[in-house]
Amino acid sequence: MSDYAQTMNLEKYTEVCFYIEDPKVMEIGGKMEELCEEAYMNGYNWEAFFNCYLAQNEPELLEGMQTDPEAGMYVAYYDLTPENEAKAAKFNELIHRLVEEPELLYDFMREHAWDVEWD
Repeated sequence: MSDYAQTMNLEKYTEVCFYIEDPKVMEIGGKMEELCEEAYMNGYNWEAFFNCYLAQNEPELLEGMQTDPEAGMYVAYYDLTPENEAKAAKFNELIHRLVEEPELLYDFMREHAWDVEWD
């Protein structure tokens, strides 16, 4: 497993950092943009994608989630509680599954790209 997504506990938060400039992630982002011209996969569009994807597939992960997208990374974080640590770990696993099995991502894009509120 690569380190393109990591879960970390800070003083008040548990967070998932998704490093979108990782070569594997960049390649997937390029394919997503081929499927939908608006899907230039910077941190803001990963946020838009995950908001849509999670709402349809894992809505419980959105509960209490805050985000901090940037040009080169996407961070999701929750208040530090045992329940939220489990959510962060599950989200990290989901990111890894989508990156390691990108057809899941591409199928979602083919079906739902126009549902995403792209940046």
